[in-house]
Amino acid sequence: MSRAQLALNVADLEASVTFYSKLFGVEPAKRRPGYANFAIATPPLKLVLIEGEPGQETRLDHLGVEVETTDEVTAATDRLKEAGLATFEENDTSCCYALQDKVWVTGPGKEPWEVYVVKADADQLGKSPVAGGDACCSGQESSTEAVPAASGCACGS
Repeated sequence: MSRAQLALNVADLEASVTFYSKLFGVEPAKRRPGYANFAIATPPLKLVLIEGEPGQETRLDHLGVEVETTDEVTAATDRLKEAGLATFEENDTSCCYALQDKVWVTGPGKEPWEVYVVKADADQLGKSPVAGGDACCSGQESSTEAVPAASGCACGS
């Protein structure tokens, strides 16, 4: 199943978790310090919450599409390149407490989008990637234009 991803940078993680649990009628699928994500069935949505600075307004961190296989990431990469979009690929990257393959593009309003697959959860790998220290948290550049990734590494899983 593919699903859209919305990653938000929030000032109060606990208040946000409480609100979105009530809004969607589900509890988070994953919780880590400064991080929570919801795997919502209806509508099919991966909602990622990244704790930011106290007092800040909630803001968009990045958008994404979660797919089931690396082949789907590869197909999306090929399709995006053929459409003339600048891409940045990350394979076997440790991000958001998981091992992922992904491709990034930037929309016309500078909004970062990723198409990604979760290959394994960090718990399955026996390690705990740190949200702020993962490779996906830094900006990336492609050969034709900058394709920034998430500023807070909420990259999906």
